[in-house]
Amino acid sequence: MLDIITLPDRKLRVASEPVERVDDEVRRFLDNMLETMYDAPGIGLAAIQVGVERRMVVCDVAKREDEDAEPEPLFLINPEVLSVSDDRVVREEGCLSIPEYFADVERPDGVRVGYLDRDGNQQEIEATGVLATCLQHEIDHLNGKLFIDYLSKLRRDMVIRKFTKQARQATSATA
Repeated sequence: MLDIITLPDRKLRVASEPVERVDDEVRRFLDNMLETMYDAPGIGLAAIQVGVERRMVVCDVAKREDEDAEPEPLFLINPEVLSVSDDRVVREEGCLSIPEYFADVERPDGVRVGYLDRDGNQQEIEATGVLATCLQHEIDHLNGKLFIDYLSKLRRDMVIRKFTKQARQATSATA
Protein backbone atom coordinates (compact mmCIF):
# COMPACT_ATOMS: atom_id res chain seq x y z
CA MET A 1 0.00 0.00 0.00
CA LEU A 2 1.17 3.51 -0.82
CA ASP A 3 0.60 6.50 1.47
CA ILE A 4 -1.85 9.04 0.09
CA ILE A 5 -0.80 12.62 0.80
CA THR A 6 -3.48 15.06 1.86
CA LEU A 7 -4.17 18.77 1.88
CA PRO A 8 -2.32 21.01 2.82
CA ASP A 9 0.71 19.08 1.47
CA ARG A 10 2.31 21.45 -1.07
CA LYS A 11 3.26 18.54 -3.32
CA LEU A 12 -0.40 18.39 -4.44
CA ARG A 13 0.24 21.68 -6.29
CA VAL A 14 3.25 20.37 -8.22
CA ALA A 15 2.89 19.78 -11.96
CA SER A 16 3.97 16.22 -12.74
CA GLU A 17 6.69 15.27 -15.23
CA PRO A 18 6.07 12.94 -18.19
CA VAL A 19 7.01 9.28 -17.95
CA GLU A 20 9.95 8.72 -20.31
CA ARG A 21 9.72 4.95 -20.65
CA VAL A 22 7.08 2.35 -19.80
CA ASP A 23 8.83 -0.62 -18.17
CA ASP A 24 8.24 -3.23 -15.45
CA GLU A 25 8.97 -0.69 -12.71
CA VAL A 26 6.26 1.64 -14.05
CA ARG A 27 3.80 -1.27 -14.33
CA ARG A 28 4.54 -2.38 -10.74
CA PHE A 29 3.98 1.18 -9.54
CA LEU A 30 0.67 1.38 -11.45
CA ASP A 31 -0.43 -1.91 -9.83
CA ASN A 32 0.45 -0.52 -6.39
CA MET A 33 -1.48 2.66 -7.17
CA LEU A 34 -4.52 0.60 -8.20
CA GLU A 35 -4.38 -1.49 -5.02
CA THR A 36 -4.08 1.70 -2.94
CA MET A 37 -7.02 3.29 -4.77
CA TYR A 38 -9.26 0.23 -4.25
CA ASP A 39 -8.27 0.03 -0.58
CA ALA A 40 -8.97 3.73 0.09
CA PRO A 41 -11.67 3.26 -1.45
CA GLY A 42 -11.74 5.56 -4.46
CA ILE A 43 -12.40 5.60 -8.20
CA GLY A 44 -9.24 7.42 -9.30
CA LEU A 45 -5.71 8.14 -8.15
CA ALA A 46 -2.91 10.22 -9.64
CA ALA A 47 0.74 9.44 -8.91
CA ILE A 48 1.26 12.86 -7.30
CA GLN A 49 -1.29 11.85 -4.65
CA VAL A 50 1.21 9.26 -3.43
CA GLY A 51 4.07 11.73 -3.68
CA VAL A 52 5.42 10.71 -7.09
CA GLU A 53 5.74 13.57 -9.58
CA ARG A 54 5.06 11.51 -12.72
CA ARG A 55 2.12 11.70 -15.13
CA MET A 56 0.35 8.45 -14.22
CA VAL A 57 -3.30 7.82 -13.34
CA VAL A 58 -5.34 4.78 -12.42
CA CYS A 59 -9.12 4.75 -12.30
CA ASP A 60 -12.04 2.36 -12.18
CA VAL A 61 -15.60 3.67 -12.14
CA ALA A 62 -17.31 0.30 -12.86
CA LYS A 63 -18.63 -0.23 -9.31
CA ARG A 64 -19.72 3.43 -9.02
CA GLU A 65 -22.14 2.80 -11.87
CA ASP A 66 -23.09 -0.80 -10.96
CA GLU A 67 -22.32 -2.32 -7.54
CA ASP A 68 -22.11 -5.84 -9.00
CA ALA A 69 -19.86 -4.91 -11.90
CA GLU A 70 -16.50 -6.56 -12.41
CA PRO A 71 -13.51 -4.24 -11.96
CA GLU A 72 -12.53 -2.36 -15.13
CA PRO A 73 -9.27 -0.64 -14.23
CA LEU A 74 -7.76 1.93 -16.56
CA PHE A 75 -4.05 2.72 -16.50
CA LEU A 76 -3.13 6.04 -18.11
CA ILE A 77 0.45 7.17 -18.62
CA ASN A 78 1.07 10.76 -19.78
CA PRO A 79 -2.67 11.41 -20.23
CA GLU A 80 -3.71 14.60 -22.00
CA VAL A 81 -7.17 16.00 -22.64
CA LEU A 82 -7.54 16.23 -26.42
CA SER A 83 -11.05 17.66 -26.52
CA VAL A 84 -14.08 18.30 -24.32
CA SER A 85 -17.79 18.43 -25.11
CA ASP A 86 -19.76 21.66 -25.09
CA ASP A 87 -22.29 20.05 -22.75
CA ARG A 88 -21.57 20.73 -19.10
CA VAL A 89 -22.73 18.83 -16.03
CA VAL A 90 -22.54 19.32 -12.28
CA ARG A 91 -21.47 16.29 -10.25
CA GLU A 92 -20.51 15.85 -6.65
CA GLU A 93 -16.77 15.25 -6.36
CA GLY A 94 -14.55 14.11 -3.55
CA CYS A 95 -10.84 13.39 -3.38
CA LEU A 96 -8.67 10.89 -1.53
CA SER A 97 -6.29 13.79 -0.81
CA ILE A 98 -9.11 15.88 0.70
CA PRO A 99 -10.79 13.16 2.79
CA GLU A 100 -14.47 13.35 3.64
CA TYR A 101 -15.05 16.62 1.81
CA PHE A 102 -17.44 16.71 -1.14
CA ALA A 103 -18.67 19.52 -3.36
CA ASP A 104 -20.56 20.04 -6.61
CA VAL A 105 -18.25 20.82 -9.51
CA GLU A 106 -19.22 21.81 -13.06
CA ARG A 107 -17.17 20.22 -15.83
CA PRO A 108 -17.60 19.17 -19.47
CA ASP A 109 -19.81 16.07 -19.65
CA GLY A 110 -17.61 14.42 -22.29
CA VAL A 111 -13.90 14.23 -22.84
CA ARG A 112 -11.43 12.65 -25.26
CA VAL A 113 -8.10 11.71 -23.68
CA GLY A 114 -4.89 10.49 -25.30
CA TYR A 115 -2.50 8.39 -23.22
CA LEU A 116 -0.05 5.51 -23.16
CA ASP A 117 -1.39 2.21 -21.82
CA ARG A 118 0.55 -0.04 -19.46
CA ASP A 119 2.38 -1.57 -22.44
CA GLY A 120 3.47 1.85 -23.74
CA ASN A 121 1.02 1.87 -26.66
CA GLN A 122 -0.66 5.13 -27.67
CA GLN A 123 -4.40 5.03 -26.93
CA GLU A 124 -7.40 7.33 -26.96
CA ILE A 125 -10.57 7.08 -24.93
CA GLU A 126 -13.83 8.96 -25.30
CA ALA A 127 -15.66 9.16 -22.01
CA THR A 128 -18.89 10.61 -20.70
CA GLY A 129 -20.56 10.63 -17.32
CA VAL A 130 -18.68 9.65 -14.19
CA LEU A 131 -15.65 8.39 -16.14
CA ALA A 132 -15.28 11.76 -17.91
CA THR A 133 -15.43 13.55 -14.56
CA CYS A 134 -12.93 11.14 -13.02
CA LEU A 135 -10.46 11.51 -15.89
CA GLN A 136 -10.64 15.31 -15.76
CA HIS A 137 -10.24 15.29 -11.97
CA GLU A 138 -7.15 13.05 -12.08
CA ILE A 139 -5.52 14.88 -15.01
CA ASP A 140 -6.06 18.10 -13.05
CA HIS A 141 -3.98 16.52 -10.25
CA LEU A 142 -1.13 15.98 -12.71
CA ASN A 143 -1.23 19.71 -13.44
CA GLY A 144 -1.22 20.72 -9.76
CA LYS A 145 -4.92 21.55 -9.71
CA LEU A 146 -7.48 20.31 -7.15
CA PHE A 147 -11.25 20.05 -7.47
CA ILE A 148 -11.63 22.72 -4.78
CA ASP A 149 -10.08 25.18 -7.27
CA TYR A 150 -13.46 25.13 -9.06
CA LEU A 151 -15.22 26.42 -5.93
CA SER A 152 -15.63 30.02 -4.86
CA LYS A 153 -12.59 31.57 -3.20
CA LEU A 154 -14.49 31.69 0.11
CA ARG A 155 -15.35 27.96 0.07
CA ARG A 156 -11.87 26.97 -1.14
CA ASP A 157 -10.19 29.04 1.59
CA MET A 158 -12.46 27.47 4.24
CA VAL A 159 -11.48 23.95 3.11
CA ILE A 160 -7.77 24.80 3.05
CA ARG A 161 -7.97 26.37 6.54
CA LYS A 162 -9.80 23.32 7.90
CA PHE A 163 -7.21 20.85 6.56
CA THR A 164 -4.28 23.07 7.58
CA LYS A 165 -5.66 23.21 11.14
CA GLN A 166 -6.14 19.42 11.19
CA ALA A 167 -2.57 18.89 9.99
CA ARG A 168 -1.23 21.24 12.68
CA GLN A 169 -3.22 19.43 15.38
CA ALA A 170 -2.00 16.05 14.16
CA THR A 171 1.61 17.29 14.17
CA SER A 172 1.36 18.72 17.69
CA ALA A 173 -0.34 15.53 18.94
CA THR A 174 2.59 13.41 17.75
CA ALA A 175 5.28 15.84 18.93
